[in-house]
Amino acid sequence: MFERLLPHMRVNTIYNIDLHALKEQGIRGIITDLDNTLVGAKVPLATPELVKWLDVVRDLGFTVVIVSNNHRTRVSKFADPLRIPFVHAARKPSNRAFVRALTVMELPAEHTAVIGDQMMTDVLGGRRMGLFTILVSPISPADEGFMTRINRRIERVALSRLRKKGLWPEEEHKFDK
Repeated sequence: MFERLLPHMRVNTIYNIDLHALKEQGIRGIITDLDNTLVGAKVPLATPELVKWLDVVRDLGFTVVIVSNNHRTRVSKFADPLRIPFVHAARKPSNRAFVRALTVMELPAEHTAVIGDQMMTDVLGGRRMGLFTILVSPISPADEGFMTRINRRIERVALSRLRKKGLWPEEEHKFDK
C-alpha cells in the first residue's frame, strides 16, 4: 500500500533535477506544485534563481503547468507574471487536476513528470495517473498549513514502513519505474 507513495526520483530541490536526463527519458511536460516546491509557502513571487531555472526548462522544450491545492489568488499572483498556466484548488491527489494539466500541455501521462514536496498529494496523485514522480524536500516546512502538517504525519508513518522494507534509501535517489 505505501509503495504508491514512493517517488520515481527524490532530490533536495528542483535545481538538483537532471533536466537533460528527463528529456532523454521522453519527458516533455512538467506538472509542478507551487508551495514549498518552487518557493516557500509564504513567498508571493518567483525568486531570480527560479526564473532562471524556468527559462532553462523552457529552453529545453518542456511545457510547464502549476497544479496547486491553494486558492486562485495565491496561484495566479505567482503564475501570471511567469506566463505559466495553472490549476488552482486542485484537490490533489484527485485525478481531475492532473487530467486538466495534461490537457493544457496536450501531452500523455507517459511523457510528463510531476514535481512536488508531498508524498500524499503530489506523488500519490502522480503515480495514480501514470506520471513520472519527483519528490523534493519542502523549502519552508515552518510555513505549512494545517492539512499539510497532517499529511506530513501520515508521510512519517509511510516512510517508516518503506524504510523497514528497504525501499527508502537515506540519500537522494532515482528509483525504478
